[in-house]
Amino acid sequence: MSEMAHLKGVVLCGGLGKRLEPLTRITNKHLLPVYNRPMVFYPIHTLVEAGIKDIMLVTGGNNAGDFLRLIGNGSEFGLRHINYTYQRGEGGIAEALGLTEHFVDRSRVVVILGDNIIGGSIKRYVERFRRQENGARVLVKKVDDPGRFGVAEIKNGRIISIEEKPKHPRSDFIVTGFYMYDYKVFEIIKTLRPSGRGELEITDVNNAYLKRNELYYDCLDCWWTDCGLPETLYRATALMRKKLLRENKA
Repeated sequence: MSEMAHLKGVVLCGGLGKRLEPLTRITNKHLLPVYNRPMVFYPIHTLVEAGIKDIMLVTGGNNAGDFLRLIGNGSEFGLRHINYTYQRGEGGIAEALGLTEHFVDRSRVVVILGDNIIGGSIKRYVERFRRQENGARVLVKKVDDPGRFGVAEIKNGRIISIEEKPKHPRSDFIVTGFYMYDYKVFEIIKTLRPSGRGELEITDVNNAYLKRNELYYDCLDCWWTDCGLPETLYRATALMRKKLLRENKA
């Protein structure tokens, strides 16, 4: 695969955001403010800054049309066009990604959960993904509450297991909502069965690559947070405010 291999970008903004009720009663979680921008602006900017200009947004719920009114054709981000698709119900992250198969086609794809925000760039990780022969690449981070996420057990520089929301985490490292896949991801998604939550789990996708010895990782070297809980939404706003104020003073 050439170092200039074409990459598509996907931002996943489905789900009902029930853990943020009543904030999400009349809008999609990803349209809530994080400091001075709607939440969804940040992952789009992260993709564009990493050099990815071919992007699809997966929305859901009753407020999908609001994304179109807010983002339009993506010109605010320097894009000529942005693509949209719709996820019915809450079938999980892997199901949402599966809806983008026609858009990704035979390219590679960089996926970001719409509520994942970082204090830096993913550009160098994306470039490593471009250069790897095949497979997947994920970004991991050490956190204080790993049981909320897919927990990665790492030995000798390799991920040896990923467990979704374990009661007794085997490590403090979690797989963040940044995923990079070759086109085989869609073949894998079609083989998945719903978990106990009735969803197609992205952890099952990552474990499928792990079994093939095709899962690589990098440790994020900047701050990271999701925005799925009131306290993490507040944290994202505080961190982004500090970052932007520091940049404006520089």
